[in-house]
Amino acid sequence: MRSIWEAAVLVPELMHRMQQEKKWWKPSGMPIFTAAVIHDSILASLSAQFKYVARAFTLKPYYEAGLDGVIVQDLGALQVMKRAFPVMELHASTQMTVTSVYSAKMLKEMGCCRVVPARELSLEEISRIYKETGMDFETFDHGALCYCYSGQCLMSSLIGGRSGNRGRCAQPCRLPYRVWEGDKAEGKSLNKENQKFVLSLKDLCTLDILPEILEAGVYSLKIEGRMKSPRYTAGVVRIYRKYLDLYETYGKDGYYVDPEDKKELLDLFDRGGFTSGYYEKHNGKDMVALKEKPEFREGNQKLFDFLDANYVEKEKKEPVVGKAVFEEGKPAVLELTQGNVTVKVEGQICQSAQNQPATEEKVRKQLNKTGATSFYFEQLDIELKGNIFLPVQALNELRREGFEKLTEKILAQWERKAESLVQTEQELPADVQSASKNIHSFAFLTASLEEECQLEPALSCDAVKRIYIDADGFKPDQWGKIVKQCEAKGKECFLTLPHIFRTHAMKFFSKNRKNLENAGFTGVLARTLEEVSWLKEEKIELPFALDASVYAWNREAVHTLKEMGPEFITMPWELNSRELKAVAKACERDGIPGELVIYGHAPMMVSAQCVVKTLKGCTAKREHLIMKDRTGAGLPLKAHCNFCYNTILNPLPLSLFGNEEAVRELNMASLRLSFTREGKEETQKILEAFAASFIEGREIVEPVKDFTRGHFRRGVE
Repeated sequence: MRSIWEAAVLVPELMHRMQQEKKWWKPSGMPIFTAAVIHDSILASLSAQFKYVARAFTLKPYYEAGLDGVIVQDLGALQVMKRAFPVMELHASTQMTVTSVYSAKMLKEMGCCRVVPARELSLEEISRIYKETGMDFETFDHGALCYCYSGQCLMSSLIGGRSGNRGRCAQPCRLPYRVWEGDKAEGKSLNKENQKFVLSLKDLCTLDILPEILEAGVYSLKIEGRMKSPRYTAGVVRIYRKYLDLYETYGKDGYYVDPEDKKELLDLFDRGGFTSGYYEKHNGKDMVALKEKPEFREGNQKLFDFLDANYVEKEKKEPVVGKAVFEEGKPAVLELTQGNVTVKVEGQICQSAQNQPATEEKVRKQLNKTGATSFYFEQLDIELKGNIFLPVQALNELRREGFEKLTEKILAQWERKAESLVQTEQELPADVQSASKNIHSFAFLTASLEEECQLEPALSCDAVKRIYIDADGFKPDQWGKIVKQCEAKGKECFLTLPHIFRTHAMKFFSKNRKNLENAGFTGVLARTLEEVSWLKEEKIELPFALDASVYAWNREAVHTLKEMGPEFITMPWELNSRELKAVAKACERDGIPGELVIYGHAPMMVSAQCVVKTLKGCTAKREHLIMKDRTGAGLPLKAHCNFCYNTILNPLPLSLFGNEEAVRELNMASLRLSFTREGKEETQKILEAFAASFIEGREIVEPVKDFTRGHFRRGVE
């Protein structure tokens, strides 16, 4: 196993560290970890929403200082980094929701050498991806677990305006919820008073299965340290380093976990015990905290004092071998060696002592004052030739100049010059740009359906030109019939693929492949990169479009997605009107139609966990639940059993009714009405109102009493 110390922080913090310290270290012999709170940072993390990181000049100073790689969520930023800095490593973030070999292969082709997959993957899935791609794997192995698939969570964004996609999650999943069956919070609650933390997962601890994780192909262990103290980080890294060394020395047969070490980890942070996560199971009640975080208990002060003294308060310094020569009538000489780097500096000429000559003890004491540097003398040889005198100030200057020169030479090993940066923004030929202007003379409506009762109203609405039917909500043996019904009404019919594409989905579509290929679908609506790659590899010759969960945050991302060949791109839920204009212009520039959701309950969470299973056991059937938060708001939840995941919906539907002019200015090809839990009559009422207002231009009463504008006006942090 290779030993690499890695740390990842957001780019702005990296800039601050560089400005403050003007130094970068790459210590050797350190653990295989990425810990987000460690500051000896050689990896930068690029969140999709920080659009300024998609400019090459933003990373230029980091690159020139020796930045090894970037962890990237956004496909646009990925392509910019690849073009501008071709020798820098690109790592696919867990925010990309990599859940199978399909997207991993795609990202490898795009230039990624490492993938941080979804936390929900099993050892078997990880092993398969590793064997088929050969990519480095970095997985989460200790710390907080998200309830939602990373990159698919809008809960904090929609509830509190702080986006998990921007690293600003306010963790609303850690709050209490009461759960009821059905579409209304009535009758008896499914969870007891002391079991309200149904979305709060226990912290991850993988010491017991660490050998299996390593043998599955994992190269780097990631510790989740967001909002944790340096003490926590030091304590966790110390324990995992111990067991990595134990496994490397004795192998699996000699591997044993001391219960006291697990207790020490709980002393650092306890959310009701540990879980080994998803490595060996798809989900489970035992992974959920359910109860409130334990009351305050007396801390392990002995442990805390040890960690503070040895890691938190103790300044890390590098060992140096020094040789100082002082000869009467000649310049003082100081030679310093750190690793494979040696420097030599000369100071003032040594004078003849008139009274008290310099002694080795006094010279050593002065040269050993390295507190202001990042070094200490591991060995210091001193030669005094003759009765010499050198002022204290001269010794200080000699030491200071020596260590400054040593620092510069060490850093020079990693420093590099960026070549003249390539053009980082795609420019299209004038004829393409011209042809793409005003490609849509008007927008038409589309309707996304998840329940069978919604089909008839959608078919009867003339303004709806395209219908999407959910693969989980509509039975495969009915697909062909529904397509024919759509054709009879002059409408396109797309099949909506699942939010998450893993083993359950592969088995489902393998079983129903004939229905998929022979139903006559106009195309499929893909919600993940996996599905795009899967269609290609399986040679399923159906056109595809991209849903809002395949993020088109910026024009570089639009161009990258356009190259995949979709029929159209759906605008992300989190963009405000100003940001939507920029993405819409990118769609026009690249000649790719854009679609905007103007009505619907946004999917706030997509989770491998199942609230139904947690509270009453697996029923293996689609169920609807309502979760009430502390404010009384009822969050609808749907169990998608064909693909074994839950979605939690925003309690208030997005409605851009009344914003017709602002929407028209975006020049979208189509406007979508997304129906998730609406009944037949409600579906029909909404369709008629939006058709009248957006297509026919008639004034009509707002069809929805309680709604939200989402991020269309207010944006998000």
